[in-house]
Amino acid sequence: MSKIIKSKLSRRSFIQKSAAGFAAGIGTIYGKSNIQKPQYFSTPNSINDNNWSAIRSHFILNDGVTYMNNASLGMPPIDVVDSVYKGYEAISKDPLHGKHKLQETIKSNVMPALAKVFDVKTDELVLTRNASEALFLQTSGLALHEGDEVIISTQEHPAALKPWMHRKAKDGIKIRPIFIPSPLVSENDVVRRFSNAITSKTKAISFCHVTRGGHKYPVKKISQMARKKDIITLVDGAQAVGQFPIDINDLGCDAYSASLHKWILAPSGTGFLYVRENSKGYFDSPFDPDASSIQSLFNPPGTKDLPVRTGIGSALNFINKIGIKNIERRCRSLSNYLKNGLKKIDGVTLLSGKTPNLSAPGSTIFEKKNLDAVDSVTLFEKRIKYHIDEHQRDGHNAIRISTHFYNSKEQIDLLLNELSII
Repeated sequence: MSKIIKSKLSRRSFIQKSAAGFAAGIGTIYGKSNIQKPQYFSTPNSINDNNWSAIRSHFILNDGVTYMNNASLGMPPIDVVDSVYKGYEAISKDPLHGKHKLQETIKSNVMPALAKVFDVKTDELVLTRNASEALFLQTSGLALHEGDEVIISTQEHPAALKPWMHRKAKDGIKIRPIFIPSPLVSENDVVRRFSNAITSKTKAISFCHVTRGGHKYPVKKISQMARKKDIITLVDGAQAVGQFPIDINDLGCDAYSASLHKWILAPSGTGFLYVRENSKGYFDSPFDPDASSIQSLFNPPGTKDLPVRTGIGSALNFINKIGIKNIERRCRSLSNYLKNGLKKIDGVTLLSGKTPNLSAPGSTIFEKKNLDAVDSVTLFEKRIKYHIDEHQRDGHNAIRISTHFYNSKEQIDLLLNELSII
């Protein structure tokens, strides 16, 4: 055996031993804090399954605090916290091999798991810090020329609207907002409003899957209508992923942006951009003029936040063990329980969609007479330590409650009681 071959084998053996050492030597966060190790749970078989109590033991929210603002930022379980902790410990103890180990974990485990959840190809996904970054990439990368027109809805999040305003100022792109009523009238009404707005200059439609207020758009129907007219569809999925099963490939859109730190409960600062393989020709790269793959088109060069990105895998494992359909049913039941209680309170107007096809499972918006929505956020925190949000947009002075599977009917009862006396 030559010296060169011996050298290569020795180096490979050293790396393998180093990786094994990390796996055995990295402790968990439980041993370094007062956090109790969470209970084992099995997949729930009903919305009232006792296992939901065991699932709640995986969250380390401060005692006495109730969190109902998941549409803003999800509450990662201890499994995810521990994953990020161990990742940073790995690159602190041995930066070189720790980095290589994390990179391999992301490539071999995280990306395939993420692609499987949404039924897309791994090569069609690019990890980002959030939906806002992904939206900027898909918007700035779309090949458009001065005078081309893009249709958007009046319910778009500022993070989705801002990059279009940038392109309007920089490239002379015409942005055409189309009014969508809140609550939604019907799926067909949404499709018809977009379809009727299309002109000979229209090149793309940019819209949300689920609005900030929880209204659910018929993505597949819009995409099918647009494709028949050779129009590109770009979707903001920040409020959708993690609430209900989503097959992005089946939706038929050309691009889809999402945050993973909301309903999927991944670490803060995680998201992805999906671009359909057959649609990459519609885009230019902001990074590489010779780009040919979706990764080279949209994946910025440089060092990535590797420990945070490995935490995505832990979040997906946690969500998959529960089951996304179970999560949807649980979230829907809690939201329905809340809505039924709201209907009994004087002065309350419910604004969420009346049917599941028009509303997301976990977000509920409503108004109460003589109660300012922004003031209510502080009031609920001071009075009962509840974290909620406001929804002062679309002509509403609304309160937004976004319940997740770890919330309970008892927590909702206390919220309703407090709302009735404020």
